[in-house]
Amino acid sequence: MDPEIRHLRAICAIADAGSVTKAAARLGISQPALTGLLQRFERSLGGQLFERARTGVRPTPLGERALQRARLVLADIDSFAGDLTLAAGAGPTELHLGTAHMECVGTMVERVQAALSPVELTVQVDASAISLAQSLAHHRSDFAVIGMSDDSDVPLAPDLGQRTILPRLPFFIALTSSHPLADCEEINLADLADEAWISPPGADDGSLASLRAACRRAGFSPRIRYEAPSGGGRQLIQTGRAVQLVEPTSAGASGMAIRRLTGDPLRGRLILAWRRSRIADDQIEATYLAIASAYTEYAVRSPTYGPWWAAHPEVHPRTS
Repeated sequence: MDPEIRHLRAICAIADAGSVTKAAARLGISQPALTGLLQRFERSLGGQLFERARTGVRPTPLGERALQRARLVLADIDSFAGDLTLAAGAGPTELHLGTAHMECVGTMVERVQAALSPVELTVQVDASAISLAQSLAHHRSDFAVIGMSDDSDVPLAPDLGQRTILPRLPFFIALTSSHPLADCEEINLADLADEAWISPPGADDGSLASLRAACRRAGFSPRIRYEAPSGGGRQLIQTGRAVQLVEPTSAGASGMAIRRLTGDPLRGRLILAWRRSRIADDQIEATYLAIASAYTEYAVRSPTYGPWWAAHPEVHPRTS
């Protein structure tokens, strides 16, 4: 039996999901059907591609080689189809953008829309990197600006294009402006040991685990007292009931102070990912520049983030 595209997509889905059951759900087929397809493909190759582990399945040495080749073939196929469609002038009239919650979202969307005109833009703002990645994988989004913690890596589908916008950015702390530490330019994480915390956004992505790990290194375990969506914990912070990690361009609000954490104990990165079959290379370049210019504008003018930004030119994205 000669390999078919469905076989290649199946083994990549199994490897990415770490489970035949989860991969079947992603592919929209039954678990027995996917198991049968995998077994027939393995028989044609003359060896087992996956072995069972306590946490699911993992590739065998033969599976690793097959996956490496499959990902290359699928990337070429997806790029081939997309390039022909876009070159023929049959590109989409509407694109869906997913993005992490940032202070610059409004300006960023405005500039991306201008860069891609006359294509119409719809937008999903989501604190979860996993949700944004899944929206891309399931074709609910066409491109996304995804924030990831340095301590965790949210897997992206192998057929997606990726480009780093910011290789490193710090997380800051939001606290009430009447807090004794609010007059400091930066705050030691250890000095927040007695505070109640709002769980960081995107907790399932690893941000909560990163917070716990950083606090352990600082000598304490954080008391996670609250869960709130983006902006939902603002009153808790203003009234001094809680503190929360925030992205560095955050302007806060009346009654709040945004401060840098000494030594940047929690850091992340910002990535642009896209479906190659939907967006041409020149559109991605224009999108990257629009995002980079909007973010840079907010970083430079932030009284808290601005000094850090000026001191770290190595992380600045290209804006022209």
